[in-house]
This record gives sequence, C-alpha cells and structure tokens, in this order.
Amino acid sequence: MGAGTEPDGSSRSDEEWERFLRESVAGTADAPKEPSARARDVTRRLRAEPDRSPGGWRDHPPARPKRRVGGYVVALLVVLALIFVALAPGRVVDLVTGSGSGSDSSRPDAQRPTTADPFRGSPAATWASGAAGITMPKDAKAVGWMSAAEVQRALTRSRDFLVASSLDRGVLRGERPEKAIALINPRQKDVQHLLETAFRTPGEQHDPLLLFSRFQPSRAHLVGDIVKTRGALTYEEGERGALKVTADVTFVYPVARTGGDDDILRTIIRRELVLSWDDPDKVSTEPGTFSIISYKYSMTNGGCGTPTGYFVPPFGPDRHTDESGEEVDPYDRDTPFGRGESSKDECGRATRS
Repeated sequence: MGAGTEPDGSSRSDEEWERFLRESVAGTADAPKEPSARARDVTRRLRAEPDRSPGGWRDHPPARPKRRVGGYVVALLVVLALIFVALAPGRVVDLVTGSGSGSDSSRPDAQRPTTADPFRGSPAATWASGAAGITMPKDAKAVGWMSAAEVQRALTRSRDFLVASSLDRGVLRGERPEKAIALINPRQKDVQHLLETAFRTPGEQHDPLLLFSRFQPSRAHLVGDIVKTRGALTYEEGERGALKVTADVTFVYPVARTGGDDDILRTIIRRELVLSWDDPDKVSTEPGTFSIISYKYSMTNGGCGTPTGYFVPPFGPDRHTDESGEEVDPYDRDTPFGRGESSKDECGRATRS
C-alpha cells in the first residue's frame, strides 16, 4: 500500500511517513500547548467581572497617580499670611501705605524724609498745608452778644492767631510773635504775666511753647516752606453770652540740624486752645481781642528736659535718649492729651512721625 500523496499528486516515501507518524505522537516544539485548568479558570473569572479591563489575566494594574504637594504648600502659605494679618494689622497697613510703624531710624531708606520730600513716609504727606488744614465752621450763626457776621469775623481772627503763633516763618525761627500777641486781650493779667516772663526767663510754668511754636536757629531749621496741618475750629455760647471758640489742631514741622547732615525728622505738635470773645459791656477787654480760657499741647520729637523756650529736636544719637515716656501715636487725634498750664508729663516716644 502506498504511503500517501501530496496535494499535487506526488507520493511520499516510507521514511517520510514514518517520521510524520512519530512527530504526531510525540508532538513538535512549535505545536500549540493547551492552557492548564487553573489558567482557564482564572481567565473565565476575569472575563466575568464587568469592571475589569478586557486584557489578559497577566495584565499589570495601572500605576497609582503621584501625590501633588504643591497645593498643600500654597494652602499653608495662605493660612500663615492670614495669621500675620490678624496679629499685626498695623504692620500690614504700613507696608501698603509706606508709613513706618517705628521711629524714623528703623524705617527703610525708601521711606525716610529727604530735603526734596520732607513728608515722605508720613501720614501727614496727604494733609493740607498751612491755614488750609484748619477747618472753619460753615454758615456761622449768631451767638450771645454777637451777630452771625461778628461770629464769622471772630472765627477768622481766631484762625489768624493760630497762623501767627504756629505757622509764621519768623516765629518758627525764634522771633517774638508780635502779631499773635496783639490778638490777646491786654487786660487779661495772668496771660500777660506769662507773656512777659516766658520770653525773658522760660520755665515750666512760663514757657513760650505753651502758646507758640519756635525753633532755635542755631540748632534747627525748617526744611522747605510747608508745614502740614489738620484740625478744626468749633464754637458755642460761653459765660455771660460770650462766643467760646475751641481750636484743636496738629502741626507737623519737618526740621534738620543747622549746619549738619541731611538727617531730617518731624516735630509734631497738637494744640488745644479755648478762646473767649467777651462782651465789652460785661468783661474788661479791648475790641478785636479775645481772652484765653485754657491752652494745652502734646509734643513728639521736640525735645525734653529743662525748658529753653524752643523746641529742641533730638538729632542723631540723641534721638531716643531724652524720650522717657510711653510710646504715643502723634497722629491720634481722638485720645485726650494733658500738657498745659500745670502739666508735667514726660515726653512720649513717637510710634511714627
């Protein structure tokens, strides 16, 4: 019997048939192998699970995404910033507005006053200058023995006294304030005694600074032509039908050492004056003058110690040596102050100038 035929009809030899039968029984190296029972079971279970990928049973699970730490860092920084604002709001305002929270010597150079800009870094930079910063009442009305027009005239002359006593360039250079003195009732004996004594032998109770702003020319001079001011005049009826005028004004003087370097500081004076425009028929007075009921002032960067009749700004190493009092904010116009006829308060240390 023949061994068989190829598709083209050719016949195979006996040796070829014998090798074919042997290989069919033993299997060849490249013959496909049937999966084991365990493998078939695993494959069936994986295909039966709807949430698994259709890949083979040896597929690796996807890698876990890496955690991002950037978001946590940003959140932490925001929390720290909010805590800083809550604990030090004043410092944040100072950083935004450029106003230092400490004395001039601790502020960055970018905020220090200069000859060209003596109010740089100060809240007073936005204030009005000179008499323009002293607010007058609008639509004055008749009070006591004065008509509305007379009240308006008395208010104007009261402001004139503030200008002549605290803004006049000659007075600031130490000259005698003749124009201001001319507005004070010459028959008011206690005040006239103060004026006679203060310029001759200044003392605690007889100090020109109680009413006038003066700097000793040999020691300090005003920088520029501007003094910043903020304040107001108010009025009401006083005793015996008099017009009672109250002035509450803060003056900011940028000053430098005479013949010295460019070290500039600001002397800040807040004054409260209460004036009485009396009825000549009831009080001994001269027409066009007022009597002084009270006078007070608070001062920073104006010097301490024995009165000399002048403000003595503490330049250089003396900046803090004579400031023995508590820290004060010279721009706080809501807190009452007490330096006056009988006050002996220690000098305060300005938190800003």
